Amino acid sequence: MATHARTAILNARLLDPDSRLDQRGSLLIDGGKIADRGPGLFRDGVPEGIEVIDADGACVAPGLVDLRAQVGEPGHEDNETLKTASQAAAAGGVTALACLPDTDPVIDDVAGLEFIARRAREVKLVKVFAYAGITRDLGGKELTEMGLLAEAGAVGFTDGGKAVADALVMQRALAYASIWGRPILQHPQEPRLATGAMNSGEIATRLGLSGIPAVAEVIMLERDLRLVEATGGRYHAADISTAESVAVIRAAKRKGLKVTCDTAPPYFTLTERDVGDYRTFFKLSPPLRTEDDRQAIVEGLADGTIDCITSDHLPWNQDAKRVPFAQAAFGSVGLETLLPLTLDLVHKGHMSLLDALATVTIKPAAVLGLNLGRLRTGAAADLVIFDAERPWRVDAEALHSKSKNSCFDKHPVQGRVLRTLVDGRTVFNLAA
Repeated sequence: MATHARTAILNARLLDPDSRLDQRGSLLIDGGKIADRGPGLFRDGVPEGIEVIDADGACVAPGLVDLRAQVGEPGHEDNETLKTASQAAAAGGVTALACLPDTDPVIDDVAGLEFIARRAREVKLVKVFAYAGITRDLGGKELTEMGLLAEAGAVGFTDGGKAVADALVMQRALAYASIWGRPILQHPQEPRLATGAMNSGEIATRLGLSGIPAVAEVIMLERDLRLVEATGGRYHAADISTAESVAVIRAAKRKGLKVTCDTAPPYFTLTERDVGDYRTFFKLSPPLRTEDDRQAIVEGLADGTIDCITSDHLPWNQDAKRVPFAQAAFGSVGLETLLPLTLDLVHKGHMSLLDALATVTIKPAAVLGLNLGRLRTGAAADLVIFDAERPWRVDAEALHSKSKNSCFDKHPVQGRVLRTLVDGRTVFNLAA
């Protein structure tokens, strides 16, 4: 599609979680920025030379900002490429994503960051940012050159799916990262306790599978929060999945610690029972937990204890999943189901539409220190147009991701992305 310098979006429900705007109106894009918005815009018609998009009553909101996704490159192009991940993101209304450093080679030096930036410019779909490793080769021992990496554009530091188990290393990482104003993201699972295949309990025992106890998560969280208190560092806990973790983070926030956290749709939508008869697409890290845990995650989102919802996009080819459960890889794709599953919290009355959208726009942008996720004059025209009510059923084979390992395959959802724009350019159009 040709790029138009000026575009008008008409007949829209304008939604901005940052300013709490929820209003019928129109929006003008000029030079890739939001030039104006409001109910009175274009009352006398649209001037010639402006491209018109008729939203026909659909919602127009800031594009989603995804805190954590695997993009495949470099080294795992058989699972995903930056192009296919970007196509999936665009189809899901995600206009900016932060990719994890679990690549091959891992992103633990400036060259790794430059590779991602160059490939994102070549693909030119959504905005792609990158984390750098906390430790060299994500080995958990020797810290990376955080200052150089921050200057080169790293939005934060994480060892991805590996927890930093060494307390001294984590203490130093929190202290050093704070100098550069970057958060430390931890996947909080005590490695020695997290060696199983699914949640510990009656179902794991019945299936004959080794379990991962809920305490593996909260032990690591409690240790890390003590270190946050000692260092004053910024800490983000990824993929919160248990009731105890929600309680611990709630208490830490009350103490004023610099802590944020996220969860992913499986943890407020599914439970360990969905593993069923060894269904490997439901093998996730952390594992699906109990119904009580699921309800606690919902409550944590509703009261703001959990800041963000992330896709936790982790693509795997068929060979990694179509094996016995104990040998299968952990993870599910999630970019294209992030919005409708977040909207499920709205449809079920747990959150308002603006509060739910905040978890996937302004709040993750704030964690990463990015000036994104707002629908205001002068902001980048990174937008998602969606029908919040349209029902559909997830079809893994129809997903844009190169891998089809969705734990929501055949799951009925409500809320469909119609169009996605990045800097005013249409990068996805359902009707095209």
